[in-house]
Order: sequence, then C-alpha cells, then structure tokens
Amino acid sequence: MKINKSNKVKILPITELEKTALKSKIFNSVDNLSYRRSRRNKGLAMSLAFSLVFLIGGFLYYQNQPTNSITDFVNASKPIDFSKANEVVLVLGDGENLKIDKKDSNINYSKTGNKLTIGGDTEIEQETTRNSKIAYNTLIIPYGKRSKINLSDGTIVWLNSGSKLIYPVAFNGDRRELYLEGEAIFDVAHDKNHPFIVMSKDQEVKVLGTVFGVTSYPEEGVINTVLKSGSVQINYHNDPELHHYSDKIKITPGTKATYNKESKSIISEKVNVNNYFSWRDGFLIFKNNDLHYVMNRIARYYNLKIDIKNEELAKEKFSGYLDLNENIDKVVKNISASTNMKYIIEANKITIN
Repeated sequence: MKINKSNKVKILPITELEKTALKSKIFNSVDNLSYRRSRRNKGLAMSLAFSLVFLIGGFLYYQNQPTNSITDFVNASKPIDFSKANEVVLVLGDGENLKIDKKDSNINYSKTGNKLTIGGDTEIEQETTRNSKIAYNTLIIPYGKRSKINLSDGTIVWLNSGSKLIYPVAFNGDRRELYLEGEAIFDVAHDKNHPFIVMSKDQEVKVLGTVFGVTSYPEEGVINTVLKSGSVQINYHNDPELHHYSDKIKITPGTKATYNKESKSIISEKVNVNNYFSWRDGFLIFKNNDLHYVMNRIARYYNLKIDIKNEELAKEKFSGYLDLNENIDKVVKNISASTNMKYIIEANKITIN
C-alpha cells in the first residue's frame, strides 16, 4: 500500500480564547479530584475514629468486668482455721457449703463436671459456669481427716489433713489449673495439649501426666514436691505484682525438690518416694526427721495442739513407722520409747518436756 505524502496533519496554533477555556477545564478537574480525595480521606478518618472509639469502649468495658482467673478467686477466698472444723466441707460455685460427715468422703465428678457423687449414694447437680464465668469449687479438709477426689478430667487427688483445694468444676481452658494449700498426692490424667498446673504460694508445678505429691502448708518454711513417675517442671520464686516466676527446675522420678520460702531458693535430692506417700494408706514413715517435724505431722492427723518445751529435744532426730489407725496414746508412747521424752496428754493438747 502506498502512502500519499501530501496528506499530512497540520498542527495549528490555538487561540487565546481556547487557551482560557482549556486552563479553566484543567483547574476544575484538579478541584474535583482534590474534593473526591478529601471526601474519601474524611470518610476513612471517620471510620478509623469510630473503630477506635469502639475498641476503647470495649477495652474499658472488659477492664471493668470481674476477672475469672483462679488466682483472683484464691486471693478473694477467706483463710481457713482447720483446727476448728469437724467435717470435710465442699464449697460449691454458688457459695453453698456441703458438710461431708461420712466416713467415706470420696468425691467423684462426671466428665462434664455438672454432676458429682459423694460417697456411694449422694448425687448433686451443679452448673459448670455462673454468669458466663468459670465456676470454682473448694474442698476443705480439717485436721484429723483425709479425702479423695476424682476431678472431671480423670485426675485423682488424695488430700491430707489441714488442706484446701480450689479447682474449676470443669476444665475448659488451655491449662488445667488448680490451687493447693496443704498436702496432696496427684495422679494426673494425661493430656499433652492441656498441661496440668498445681499452684501454691510462690510456686507452680507443671505436668502432662504423672504421679507426684506437693506439701505446701502456710506455717511451714518450705514447699516440697516429690515425684513418683513421669516428669514435672517446677516454677518458683513468684512475683505477685508481675505475675512472673523467675526460676524453674525439672525433676525426675524418685526426686524431692524443696523450695525455701525465706531464701527463695530450691534444691533437689533423691529420696524414697514411698515415705512421702505413705499417709495416703494410713501410716507415716520418718527417716532422720526432727521431733518438731514429726509432732507437727501428728498434730494435723489427730487434730491436737502439741507444745514442746525442750528446744534441744525438738531438734532430736527420729526414724520409725507410725500407724495412723492407732489411738494417740499409743502413737506418742512409741515415739517416747525412741527419744526418752516425757509428755502429758490432756484434752486436745500434748505437752512434751
């Protein structure tokens, strides 16, 4: 195809009137674009502002709502005078107190937690939540009593004299948390996705599935954790203000870890675990324990006050086997045969000279 070179397009100069019209058109387009951008930016800003107000409002709302952590529940609970109680008491989430005066104080929860059986014939239904909050139960074991409880996750707990256990009716979170004051043995149901946490003052024990015991009496200067099987991690030296445990230690079966409340330190040693679990079966085994420690243990089991007048005698070491099914007279007589101590038993008090 041939191109005719004579048909070229000629560009003619625009007139002043055309220049003015074109300039006006350009400025109008710029103004319209700026207006549209301004409206879009204002809309975005207003949307962000409303979102921020909503988030702040929601944050303040939830900040003002009552917390439902087990730590807050424990801090709000009243201290217990175990020496003045006569029966095992189960405090339900609604505040109802159930006195368990039966010899068989075994307590069993259903898998959902909403049903529990006391002994072999008493059944109780309860809510696992109250007002959309987790419901916690509290089991109180006075001096002279012991109890066994099967939690909703299948974990078995043996509670010793003078102990308190706070736990959720049903475990719903990522962690299975409970709080212990006193002494207990735990046979934990295995669940690798939901660690089992035993909390006490200044310490928490984290496990997946194992058998271990914790002794944490407020009046004693140490917390003992004894491991029979499995593995546990002990976090200790708690800072209540920061809710932080500064140190941790893992122990193996056949080990006892002792946390010193005063020095904020922990040591571990190999022990005969059966000596620390024997109370579950109704007897005590002592090995080179001082008389003060021995008599404190006995005082809890028999709900007695014991006064050792002789400080030197209180430091003497004692080794032996005590049957908790025997009366207190025979128990103290057996101890006196090993220590040459003199004692007087009157009412609910034993004085040792």
